[in-house]
Amino acid sequence: MKRINPAVSAIVKLLVSTAIVFLLFYIFLPPLNPCSTEFWIFLTAVLAIYLIPFGLTKLFKVYSLPGSATRVEFSPQTRTVKYKIMVAVVALPIAVIVVGGIFSSTFFNAKKYAGVISVTEADFATDMPETNSVTNIALMDTDSAVTIGNRALGSLSDVVSQYVSSGEYTQINYQGTPQKLSNLEYDGFFKWLGNRANGIPGYVMVDPVNNTAEYKKLAAPLKYVESGYFGDDLMRTLRFNYPTKIFGTIAFEIDEAGTPYFIVSCMSPKVGLFGAYDVSEVIIFNPADGTHTKVPVGEVPQWIDIVYDGYLAEDKYNWHGLLSGGFWNSVIGNKGCKQTTDDFGYLMYDDDVWYYTGVTSVTADASNIGFIVSNARTGEYKYYSVVGAEEYSAMNAAEGEVQEKGYEASFPALINVSGEATYIMVLKDASGLVKLYALVNVEHYSIVATGETQAAAMAAYKKLLSQNGIAGGGASADTTTDVTVKEIEKLVIDGNSFFYFLCSDGNYYRVSVAEDESVLFIREGDALTVTYAETGTAGIRNILEWTETVPASPEN
Repeated sequence: MKRINPAVSAIVKLLVSTAIVFLLFYIFLPPLNPCSTEFWIFLTAVLAIYLIPFGLTKLFKVYSLPGSATRVEFSPQTRTVKYKIMVAVVALPIAVIVVGGIFSSTFFNAKKYAGVISVTEADFATDMPETNSVTNIALMDTDSAVTIGNRALGSLSDVVSQYVSSGEYTQINYQGTPQKLSNLEYDGFFKWLGNRANGIPGYVMVDPVNNTAEYKKLAAPLKYVESGYFGDDLMRTLRFNYPTKIFGTIAFEIDEAGTPYFIVSCMSPKVGLFGAYDVSEVIIFNPADGTHTKVPVGEVPQWIDIVYDGYLAEDKYNWHGLLSGGFWNSVIGNKGCKQTTDDFGYLMYDDDVWYYTGVTSVTADASNIGFIVSNARTGEYKYYSVVGAEEYSAMNAAEGEVQEKGYEASFPALINVSGEATYIMVLKDASGLVKLYALVNVEHYSIVATGETQAAAMAAYKKLLSQNGIAGGGASADTTTDVTVKEIEKLVIDGNSFFYFLCSDGNYYRVSVAEDESVLFIREGDALTVTYAETGTAGIRNILEWTETVPASPEN
């Protein structure tokens, strides 16, 4: 049998190895960046794949033992220079990961980690915008958004049979109002195969204030999504266009004109080779036509809301709060050490999305020593020194207020009500539907108010502040007026009965029968003195208290 030319054999081995390496890169898509541990792991695999055909497997010798046992030992050939070089070459990337990780750790770089961000201390009552109307606060969590979004899709048979919601909802500020967005994805490989020519037809927009969802059909369907395959896969398209970038958060957003984009954060280490990853650039990717642009983090357009995700925002503050006094102080002394609570909420102001979370001492109990807010677009941090209950204690207090109903509180938002730091949250039933709103005073968390609408809960809360003599509570939040009832309408909303009284001043005054059964005795023509709170909807007011000023006319 003719012997294969050694040069031809070497070329074949190299070609086969190259094909395997390309296949691995195509599947796993590691960044070709030495600041990524994925790169060094991939490089280890690449070196092994190229060296195996040239004898790397001969490093070990397998011996058969009595029975079915085997023993693996290093081959005597490992003593040769050739095999020592092979071992060194394969071991080098692993050594880089280990050594780079050690010298990028907080142990050697505590001060650098702590200095990744700067935090401005501010006064809560003067810096945080006071909330008079709570009809524009996004309180819905992702689980509730998924439930409501899926119900909106369920009515569209041509969509729901082929596509599913991604399950990831991006909190944005769209045209001055909070919204949650989720793009559709293909429901598996065969659905992609059958629909790839048409693309993804739309996305779901959930209104977290009114608890409604709407399917938005796109004029130009999405081609590049995470559930696509081969060239339609979003990550693969991004990687082949940006082979060296370390991708962070990928958020689905729309601009003010409603054009969809994926906002891709690109990460770089701020400490050593692998330490303190932070956003350095942003890729703005149009999934409909595949166009894209990369901008420095400081030049991100105003309409983009999510550059830094909430978990990164918490991590960076924890570096700052725990490590400012050095590594050993964070482990032993704990002098001045602070950390965030284990979740975050959203705030909307100045046309931006902000994360907020409580700050506790490292000997965390059921109280906060303050709060931080972080801008999701710019990365700016502010710290408010407000001592009070931490979020989960407030959630328990709200649940306890209606414990007979078994409702579950969502993670709250933080607002300023009459100068008082206040938690506001939703209470959900077992199916995830919002049933009540609750406000809890941060400092005095025994002060809890609930209502079937945000406005009703706010009015009840301000009344409690006034009754408890808390500064800023004031009775001036409510207004009293004399009106005459002209018409009465009864509506059932989410299973709750409401009376709407059209009165002589042209406004509707409403109240839930569950909150005040005495309204059943109000008749057309009655003259009333009404204490009310605005709802945020022009012409509709919530009745807080009422008295009849003129007896009703006898019935004929």
